[in-house]
Amino acid sequence: MTTTTYLGKRRKIIDGLEKVRGRARYAGDLTLAAMLHARPVLSPYPHARVRGIDTAAALAAPGVVAVLTGADLNGGRVAYSRPNMILAGEEVVFAGQPVALVLAETDAQATDGAALVEIDYEELPAVEDAGQALADEVLVWPGGVPKAETSLASLHGGEAGAEAAHTPTNIDEARTFERGDVDAALRSAHAVVEGTYVNAPVHQSYLEPHAVVAEPGRRPGQVTVYTSTQGQYTVRNEVAGALGLREGDVRVEPMTVGGGFGAKYGITDALVTAAALHMDRPVRMVLTRTEDMLTTMPAPGTRITVKLGADADGTIVGLDVHAVIENGVFRFGHAGIIATIIGGMYRCKDVRVRTQELLLNRAASGAYRAPGMPQALFALESAVDDLAQALGTDPLTLRVKNAVQAGDATGTGRPWPDIGLHACLERVREHPLWQERGRVPNEGVGLAIGGWPGAFSPTGAVCRVDTDGTVRLHVGSVDISGVHSSMVLIAAETLGVDPDTVEIVQGSTDSGPYAPGSGGSQITISLSGAVLDASTQVREQLIDLAARHFEAHRDDIELEGGSARVAGVPDKTITIGKLAALGQRTAGGPGPVVAEGRAALKAGAPGFTAQLVHVRVDPDTGHVALLGAATIQDVGYALNPMLVEGQMQGGMAQGLGIGLYEGQRFEHGALGNPNFMEYAFPTATDIPPIDAVIVEQPSEHGPFGARIVGEPPITAGAAAVANAIRDAVGVRVTELPVTAERVWTLLRDRATAAD
Repeated sequence: MTTTTYLGKRRKIIDGLEKVRGRARYAGDLTLAAMLHARPVLSPYPHARVRGIDTAAALAAPGVVAVLTGADLNGGRVAYSRPNMILAGEEVVFAGQPVALVLAETDAQATDGAALVEIDYEELPAVEDAGQALADEVLVWPGGVPKAETSLASLHGGEAGAEAAHTPTNIDEARTFERGDVDAALRSAHAVVEGTYVNAPVHQSYLEPHAVVAEPGRRPGQVTVYTSTQGQYTVRNEVAGALGLREGDVRVEPMTVGGGFGAKYGITDALVTAAALHMDRPVRMVLTRTEDMLTTMPAPGTRITVKLGADADGTIVGLDVHAVIENGVFRFGHAGIIATIIGGMYRCKDVRVRTQELLLNRAASGAYRAPGMPQALFALESAVDDLAQALGTDPLTLRVKNAVQAGDATGTGRPWPDIGLHACLERVREHPLWQERGRVPNEGVGLAIGGWPGAFSPTGAVCRVDTDGTVRLHVGSVDISGVHSSMVLIAAETLGVDPDTVEIVQGSTDSGPYAPGSGGSQITISLSGAVLDASTQVREQLIDLAARHFEAHRDDIELEGGSARVAGVPDKTITIGKLAALGQRTAGGPGPVVAEGRAALKAGAPGFTAQLVHVRVDPDTGHVALLGAATIQDVGYALNPMLVEGQMQGGMAQGLGIGLYEGQRFEHGALGNPNFMEYAFPTATDIPPIDAVIVEQPSEHGPFGARIVGEPPITAGAAAVANAIRDAVGVRVTELPVTAERVWTLLRDRATAAD
């Protein structure tokens, strides 16, 4: 693009100071008059019948006002998703399912009261793992998976009877995405590799647990929900659907979000809202860490088998994938996402991706930054490295030869638009980590690529100028990654004002222009167009006002430094605040300076990455130490490079965590590590310096050429770790997270086989 003043330059985030000073307002900070505090009572069993609930002791405890059960809140409605679930009825279907809710005057009193609730359970057979799910001897839903079969279905985009009836099974969905003759291609291949790769379920590990405050409105059925969420309109729809309310009666006020990564879309909001409406008093619930990890929606465990073949010249000719996904008690829909990427990273005319999404008696799985991609690419990129070794070629050369380009097919058959994967791979070739590999024994450098197609949605924004010269942007989006700081730069660039004079007004579902949830890497590319449209209209209004004021031609008006002036006439200058005042008070004039912008992209702007990881492996213990890392990503155009680099580094840090540290552990169907003492993840001392290399190959669809940024950085790190270990000591890790014991066992088994 042309020379810019603010866009493309590094600049601080607009809410950074209030966060570091502790002044940001989170849902857990909110206190309302007559507010009650809620504490859930969670099932310890993955499957059980609820024979009775004794609330007498809890109700007698100091400060306890009520103990609510499914009989009080469910209203006869059947839950068909985790956000739609209120309290258990006669049966619990996962360990961590809320069975009762204790309400008290203080949080401590609610906690004490919850410990006194006595629930009589009859433990029932449970589906605890993928093997049991596939056996179908015990069914999670003997009567079939609950569906949105009432009028509520329209609120969630579903239609009654849209799916064909089938005999109940734990295979919630089996899909095959196929093109060409895969079996024939693999039979004729010069080299074929095959492996099965296992990923543990992982939690999003945000610092702020789920937190909600619900306040009844002036008339029955009206409610305001203050919540830590990535998508206020999604929460409104979920709460209204779960409780049978009008969407217009549910007002959602998004609060500052202390981390989400795909997990905060209303899991506990309906429960808290139901309690507030039942009691006709405000109710606040902030989950403890253990409650959060037990009852929310982690990324699923997967088992992915990859068979990959190539000709003697290194051309990939066949790919066969079988992905088994452990969904928990409800469907999520990882299959199509996994198929799109795992079958669409490399040019290949013969591809088959088979997926099975399984039901288990576990908490429902959900989104975690690029859902399914770290798992899928751990499998694919490990196989690509093994194929390179089988062919006797360099792993970078093999990727450059076969990586997809614009027009090549995704795993579901649709063509990719313009993408910059090859540009990222070329930057790998010149990176010091790659050039200096292989110089130290037991040290290795792993390469993996990743990407994300990205979502996009219609959005709106309002821009106005106040009489003091402040520019205000009214948006309905939730800022979870600094995206609003980029919107400020767009308005400042368009209007010729300092970014510090631009303020963001984040509206509720009642007052904010529509915006999609902050997920799928879609907010920046979706909202930018609306902000640009609104601020461009305001620019035109200011030019018209200045032209009228100076009796000059509008083509001679310049906007710069918060003022309008006539080109070449220094004394004819007026601030935009004074122009706004003129518009507001001039009878018969143009009126206030305000405009509503709208945008709806026709296509997405996918983002791709290539990542390098440098490790040292101790051959005596199997311990893996991270020594360095680099993430190279095509972002199209970096609106604010500082924020882009932060996204790239943060996402790669999470990928490294999935690779080396993180994994939920289940014992008899219950989560065995439901806290940050037992659930391992990397700290600042564990993550090496991450070199963020920005590649800018502008998108034809993204505003200013920008591409998606948020999701790609997490996709390849775990695979790069596994490939680095292979490069260092020659053993192939096939299960995540990598532990010292697993590496040591592989080294021992190799030594034993050699003897």
